[in-house]
Amino acid sequence: MPLVTTTEMFKKAYEGGYAVGAFNVNNMEIVQGITEACQEQKAPVVLQVSKGARAYANHTYLVKMVEAAVKECPDIPIALHLDHGPDFETCKSCIDGGFTSVMIDCSSKPFDENVEITKKVVEYAHAHGVVVEAELGTLAGVEDDVQVSAEDSSYTHPEEVEEFVTRTGCDSLAIAIGTSHGAYKFTPEQCTRNEQGILVPPPLRFDVLEEVSKRLPGFPIVLHGSSSVPQNFVDIINAHGGKMPDAIGIPEEELRKAASMSVCKINIDSDIRLAITATIREYFDEHPDHFDPRQYLKPARQAVKDMVTHKLVHVLGCNGKA
Repeated sequence: MPLVTTTEMFKKAYEGGYAVGAFNVNNMEIVQGITEACQEQKAPVVLQVSKGARAYANHTYLVKMVEAAVKECPDIPIALHLDHGPDFETCKSCIDGGFTSVMIDCSSKPFDENVEITKKVVEYAHAHGVVVEAELGTLAGVEDDVQVSAEDSSYTHPEEVEEFVTRTGCDSLAIAIGTSHGAYKFTPEQCTRNEQGILVPPPLRFDVLEEVSKRLPGFPIVLHGSSSVPQNFVDIINAHGGKMPDAIGIPEEELRKAASMSVCKINIDSDIRLAITATIREYFDEHPDHFDPRQYLKPARQAVKDMVTHKLVHVLGCNGKA
């Protein structure tokens, strides 16, 4: 099947009590690892591209790699999505360039300005058969060009969501309930420590999610910054020359709970980076005489596939839902 929009994916996810995985892609191995896992698990998937990915890999290369994945994985629906589009021009470029979904992120701007720019993107996108994700509330953390301090982050105000969705016409809404971008989602001061001395992050604000769901019944909600930062990857990185003290993510059981509610799309990026980096660091230590990139990128690709498979089955619940 050709690239699709997220409309039908999200409708099924909402009704089925699961979420679709939205995984960031930057190169061939990442695209292959994700889509091979989804093909085997018969799971729908959103492949998303950030502004930073377009700058790194080039828009055309990314689109063609995703098109290749569509050809190689004909049994699953795949959407190509712009993650954190900063302005109308970037969204327009992606709409014109083959994307089936775009996100316009004006969450850092005043409410009315966010509405104005989002509505402009929605009008252009819908005229071209493309769907739009918008955002209310601001997540802390760092992801490519998105950098927000903890002090500047804010939870979504449920009382604003109905007006925002009505005025903009957006198709899905990313909200802030305590997730955060990057591998360092919380400072040690924000967390507690368990008996093993491992940081335990503050719980997600499910009360905010529930109130948003009441005000927008049946409307698909999106969670950004939802990597779990698996400690086995962090441990491998640190054991092989890395320095990632106190890297911590969102507990998977909390993400599964969100997926069973109105959250239809969960974004995962840092976990992919960690899987690749841990595998390559370990490989270099074990094979200091190797220099062929194919030798270490092959297990890195497999690590991405294994990690995504775990997410599909145990976190998102979207396996078998293609």
